[in-house]
Amino acid sequence: MAKLRFHSILVLCTGNLCRSPIGEQLLRQALPQMRVESAGTCGVSGQPADATAMAVAAGHGLSLSGHVARKVTAGMLRDVDLILVMEPAHIEQVTVMAPDVRGKTLLFGQWLGGKKIPDPYGKSREAFEHVYSLLAQATQEWAKRLS
Repeated sequence: MAKLRFHSILVLCTGNLCRSPIGEQLLRQALPQMRVESAGTCGVSGQPADATAMAVAAGHGLSLSGHVARKVTAGMLRDVDLILVMEPAHIEQVTVMAPDVRGKTLLFGQWLGGKKIPDPYGKSREAFEHVYSLLAQATQEWAKRLS
């Protein structure tokens, strides 16, 4: 059986301010041979990453500087090999936008028992640390399977 080859990943969350920028950078670090991008299902285009997300990521040696939020388009969804989302609602939103990409859309937490990665926006630094930890664990699992 031929092994599937993945060359590009799109990481999606709601605003593209907290979870997906961190997930994007973690995957870029773990899978440098891949094109990894991120976007949000809701429009906050042009905004930098959330300040707490930036601080937590920096505390783990990961830079989110230069990140600019953008809203996902059907074209972006079709232009990648794999779409990783944070929660089941995102799968539904993606499927409405582009039904043909449903088969390549999975939860970022797929290999953590299908765990939803909760939205830390507007919550405590501890909430952001928890999300960072889940994303880092999930990234290790994806890297094992995609390397």
